[in-house]
Amino acid sequence: MALYQFQLPDVGEGIHEGEVVKLFVKPGDKIEEFEPFAEIQTDKAVVEIPSPVTGVVKELKVEEGQIAIVHSVIAVIDAEGEVAAVEGAEEASPVEEVPAEEVAKDALPAQPSTTAAYEEGTSHINVKAMPSVRKMARDMGVDLTRVKGTGKNGRVLAEDVKAFATGGTTEEVVLPTEALPATESVEETPQATSAPATPAPKAPKAPLESHGTEERMPLRGIRRTIAKRMVESKHTAPHVTIMDEIDVTELIELRTWAKDEAAKANVKLTYLPFIMKAVVSALKEFPMLNASIDDAAEEIVVKKYYHIGMAAATDNGLMVPVLRDADRKSIFQLAQEVTDKAGRAREMKLTADELKGSTFSISSLGNLGGQSFTPIINHPEVAILGVGSIEQKPVVVDGEIVIRSMMHVSVSFDHRLIDGDLAARFISKLKKLLSSPKLLMMEM
Repeated sequence: MALYQFQLPDVGEGIHEGEVVKLFVKPGDKIEEFEPFAEIQTDKAVVEIPSPVTGVVKELKVEEGQIAIVHSVIAVIDAEGEVAAVEGAEEASPVEEVPAEEVAKDALPAQPSTTAAYEEGTSHINVKAMPSVRKMARDMGVDLTRVKGTGKNGRVLAEDVKAFATGGTTEEVVLPTEALPATESVEETPQATSAPATPAPKAPKAPLESHGTEERMPLRGIRRTIAKRMVESKHTAPHVTIMDEIDVTELIELRTWAKDEAAKANVKLTYLPFIMKAVVSALKEFPMLNASIDDAAEEIVVKKYYHIGMAAATDNGLMVPVLRDADRKSIFQLAQEVTDKAGRAREMKLTADELKGSTFSISSLGNLGGQSFTPIINHPEVAILGVGSIEQKPVVVDGEIVIRSMMHVSVSFDHRLIDGDLAARFISKLKKLLSSPKLLMMEM
């Protein structure tokens, strides 16, 4: 037997640290090589870390909810056989837990029993739940210890919290909205007013009344990655956005007809695969929008392949899975991949390779509402398409006012490489193909 210092491995390119979501062992447990040891949440996904050796866990250097640095020691295992102890390993960083709320109880009215149970509870740290789910529970006044988890290994999911809130309490609960694309602002939790103001010597003021609490939590995981990348993109690329409308009346008719055929093949057909095909066609005609800038070499890199990034809203933040070689896939194939990757994004089951390498991205508000928005470029790409709502409105066609279904779109582009006239011609190509889907079918 030999003591083996188990270091947190590098679970993905460029990953420096990860949050310990779950530990499958405790001191004294016997574990086999390759058996699950822990689940680690990185900036992009939750990954399962296996044990590198067979032996008995002597000591855990981390706790659930802690941020661990790559190559730091997370456990000591009394391993069977001879194993090399890791030299120079860093000790794990101190335990980082979500700070407890500082509730100004005297300034607050009595809360319903569910909320009170949450505020007084001390065992929430032992509940298996992602940080975003914990926040949802706090916002909704749900005691996590009373919620039955339906996720893997009993983990409490967002759906479990919502179901408990709507069925397990009599108070009216306003559910949080779905996550918006990274270009939209995220509503913050209500801020408490400051302590009663000190009256000025000559102009006394009435004390300010506190109407709520404030909560602090670590900016980590996917939300931290989004914050960093959005700032990087805005600081690196001078953004310009063009907005327009596309008559998609015929596209709606085509999709309605094709949905029956898609259903026979167990395919959920949305508008996104059609949009992707139109984007690929436009990129082939205007290849500079499928490029990037190598700042170090001062070179323009024009891509001859078409990997389309698809912004997907999840409970943990925005993720952008990549549909590779979109030009080589049919509408139905793209539809299947959209459904698959969107679902696995919500479950945090995408691999690192599935989240990198896009050459152009699409951000769609879907049925969330909102006409147009200014999407932020997914750097190092040089352009991004934003798809807003579809609404019926009166338009002039051949000199007559008729009701048509209009889709709101916007294209943000890097003005270092793309000029306004090029972006305008790109969006005109999209309008031509999506307003007359027969032309789109002929180009496939």
